[in-house]
Amino acid sequence: MDETILLVDDEENTRTALTIALTREGYNVLVASNGEEGIQLLDENPVDILITDMKMPKVSGMELLQYAREHHSDVMTIMITGHASVESAIEAMKVGAFDYITKPIKLEEVKVILQKACEKRNLLLENLLLKQQLKGKYKFENIVGNGRSMQEVFSVMDKVLNTDSTVLIQGESGTGKELVAKAFHYNGPRKDKPFVAINCAAIPNELLESELFGHVKGSFTGAVANRSGKFEMANNGTIFLDEIGSMNPYLQGKILRVLQEKEIERVGGGKPTKVDVRVISATNVDLQKAVKEGRFRDDLFYRLNVIQIHMPSLRERVEDIPLLVAHFLKKYNAKMNKEIKGFASGVMDCLAAYDWPGNVRELENVIERAVALTDGKYIKESALPQTLTGYTGSPASAIKAWIPEKGTDLSNEVERFEAAMIKMALVKSEGVRSKAAELLNLKRTTLIEKMKRLNIKT
Repeated sequence: MDETILLVDDEENTRTALTIALTREGYNVLVASNGEEGIQLLDENPVDILITDMKMPKVSGMELLQYAREHHSDVMTIMITGHASVESAIEAMKVGAFDYITKPIKLEEVKVILQKACEKRNLLLENLLLKQQLKGKYKFENIVGNGRSMQEVFSVMDKVLNTDSTVLIQGESGTGKELVAKAFHYNGPRKDKPFVAINCAAIPNELLESELFGHVKGSFTGAVANRSGKFEMANNGTIFLDEIGSMNPYLQGKILRVLQEKEIERVGGGKPTKVDVRVISATNVDLQKAVKEGRFRDDLFYRLNVIQIHMPSLRERVEDIPLLVAHFLKKYNAKMNKEIKGFASGVMDCLAAYDWPGNVRELENVIERAVALTDGKYIKESALPQTLTGYTGSPASAIKAWIPEKGTDLSNEVERFEAAMIKMALVKSEGVRSKAAELLNLKRTTLIEKMKRLNIKT
């Protein structure tokens, strides 16, 4: 065992017996004869578990426990007490001690308690590590994008990060709306509290109310016990309501009440429960249009739309494609234990020319597939899906790939091909329009006019 135990007891016989027994079990043992020495050893050494006698002169075991909790919160403390002082040991557990040992000490009992203390400490450390990893995963710099549109997103996020304002994230599927919601939570003041996400479109409306607000036993068929809803689970933290545009008017009214009154009512329950949550919602529906058409409540829209973030589609941020591709290549190289260095000639052109209806999520899937199918050092066109490879190459291959059996509209296809060429030039020039214009033998003003006509943004 690698755990270090600090043993503090003013009785020499107890110290000697426990030191021998714990050393035989494989523990590293530090020994102190009083509380003052114990504090000094705590400050000077990495300690996993503190075993201390309750009654000692000058600095008592309770005072040592309180010092450890204040200055070394990851240390598990076990109290040693006589039978007459068990109540004091129980009181110590209420303020943070893990367990207690009674005198005369039974070594088998000590071994069992120590094993449980080690297991709990390891679990706490794992949870702490997981939280740190989550915070790292959702840091702003891990949302990849250097283009103007993504910098605008980062700017808004940075300004409102430490507020409790509701946030509405709008954008197409696959643009990273949930990633942004998690970045808000794990970088904000509620980062140590729950983050609870629910996809409103994935749950039938008749069940969604119970999922959001919980229910009481017997409120409907199948309600065999009281159950908390997502809002209660997210109390003091953040709730992420994904695809809120799909919610029916009745539930929209209940969400509005939560935002206004900060309370919820379980299905079948008459007693409201106070909740304190930050609400972040997302949708790929144009909510302003839905309000005009009467499909979404205007009062709820205004409550949700305090801070609005538009997640640009991949078509609007073509200059970020090389960055995203490099990011996903590194990710899946590590996952699949490969050492792919890059892409063969023509592959990046394919990636730049494609329309990406599935946005960043689709791009990630394509790169994962390509890494899985590649055995050499460079990803070739053959590792890409056929939907992509028809977008580049010779004019003949492009025409063959783009003309369906039923025919097509020539002017639309010409525009499509023109847009693909411009996107490829922007990728090759890393978003610098003057360089892209040179690649296409165009004036810079002509390129900008074409980009406006074809709705190509950088």
